[in-house]
Amino acid sequence: MRTDLLVDAVDGLDEALAAVDGFDAALVGGLLRPQPGQAGGLTGLADAVAGTPLASRVAEAAEKTADGAGDEGHFVALAAARTALLGSVHDALVARVEEATGRPTTGDTDAVPAGAGAEQAANLLVAARSWLSDLARAGWQGIDHELVGGAAPVVSAMLPDPALRRLATLLDGFAAELAASCPGATLERVPVRRWADLWSRAVLLTVPGAVSARAADEATGRLLPLGVDLQEHATAVQAQVHAVFEPADGGAARLVRASVSAPKPDTVVGAGLWQLLRPHMSLLAAVSEGRSMELDAMPLTGEGDLIWDDARARAGEPADAFATARVALPAAAAFAVAPLDRHPARIAVPVLLEGYGVEEAEGDGGVVFDVAGCRIAVDTGRVPAAGPLTPEAVASSGACLGLLRWDAGAFLLQPLAVERTVRKKAVAVHAGAWAGGTADKAGVRAEKAATDAVKVLRERAGKLLRK
Repeated sequence: MRTDLLVDAVDGLDEALAAVDGFDAALVGGLLRPQPGQAGGLTGLADAVAGTPLASRVAEAAEKTADGAGDEGHFVALAAARTALLGSVHDALVARVEEATGRPTTGDTDAVPAGAGAEQAANLLVAARSWLSDLARAGWQGIDHELVGGAAPVVSAMLPDPALRRLATLLDGFAAELAASCPGATLERVPVRRWADLWSRAVLLTVPGAVSARAADEATGRLLPLGVDLQEHATAVQAQVHAVFEPADGGAARLVRASVSAPKPDTVVGAGLWQLLRPHMSLLAAVSEGRSMELDAMPLTGEGDLIWDDARARAGEPADAFATARVALPAAAAFAVAPLDRHPARIAVPVLLEGYGVEEAEGDGGVVFDVAGCRIAVDTGRVPAAGPLTPEAVASSGACLGLLRWDAGAFLLQPLAVERTVRKKAVAVHAGAWAGGTADKAGVRAEKAATDAVKVLRERAGKLLRK
């Protein structure tokens, strides 16, 4: 792996991000009566896409919005330009990763038009776009509970329709974040990039036909797990298994993902999270046991996501994740990313690093890997408490299997597993080692505590229902 390519500058990257930042800054104060500084951000966005098919529409939108006469159509054009710029950043970074890893380039997948359901719900899409436009006019510093509360009836009307649930969930979560920050005039710190990301994505999802149905397939063959990325929220948890899929027909190996999510009470944390997820995915047990899985016609989306069905999978032979990373991973190609999902924050590429030196990062006490003179930051903050992997284990490792991400202008590594030497023997430590159950003392204690918490909550819920 050529780590030097990961620290080299990418042509045009800074300019594209500067244009995005300029527009994001305009959203802070609002687009109803933009100040001269905000108008410059709008013009910069238009200039950045001047050589694209969006040029004329975005130029008009920027001019009208700068004059305080921007309408919903203009805001859609601005959101499209911002998304296109971040998409170009995503593509440039992914191309750099593919060059560094030497893997096959990501292929394109065909998309088919969205179904007719979008036309039937046109009134709800218009209502959502109207609310988002009001947000843009007010700006993040101008939000209040009355404005933010306008999303509630739209979300309630959308949720019963599966075709609109994606947008409804986004609007619901976005409105909740804004409500927790009201009034905007008193905010000391605004999450400028995040709220602009959520706003622009939601705006484009209100355009009929913006979401394409990716060509689906069925996967039959061997699945070789690499590791688990556990993502926890106060009320929900998700485990995403990254793996290499080897088709039974001898086709090229591909990088795939399988995810499982569950709601959770905020008292269930640490290793107890696995109790909520295990019943829904047998793959978690295979990860813990270091086994492959044999898939039979498992649904596979055009973006490489397995729609997991336990009835279509069975446990296979032992498969060491590090052996998979050394032998199968270098030849595995990723799937293409849908247009609206092309964003730098979405980059999560499985890689294996070996033969590095370990240094302590300046200031935050983190870890940096020195690979052939190139320093790669390690995001130990993403290591979940629901497994035996710790920052200390990462710091004493000699090989690391992780996800290559991009944040704050640089590539960094999220560890999924490490190899370290204990009594002259290589010992692997996996973040998802407790996913299917564990005999580890610390894991057993954490599971018992979670079991007790869930039992108490069920008893209380039962009492409330009986009343």
